[in-house]
Amino acid sequence: MSTPDTPFGGAFQAPWQAQLFGLTVALSDAGVFSWPLWTEALGAKIAEGFDYWDAWLMALEAMLAERGLALPDEVTALAHRWEDAAHATPHGQPIRLENASQLG
Repeated sequence: MSTPDTPFGGAFQAPWQAQLFGLTVALSDAGVFSWPLWTEALGAKIAEGFDYWDAWLMALEAMLAERGLALPDEVTALAHRWEDAAHATPHGQPIRLENASQLG
């Protein structure tokens, strides 16, 4: 039995998709945004022609930026720090953000 290639198949194709889904639900449950507002934002990104999970991520990033909770420049800078930390971490060791400063 194979897993369907659609986001509605009951399984996620990658762990980050499940994490993104869980984060979105938790933020909605916490009152950061309503679920109807979320589905409107997601639908708009899908209507623009983006892949489902890319649309999901872009919609969430936009909603958090609109609320001043995760501004694009800050998100980009943090992503670069995590990438640097990953490159500075020996294989088999946990990636820690403080390792980013060790990259020369």
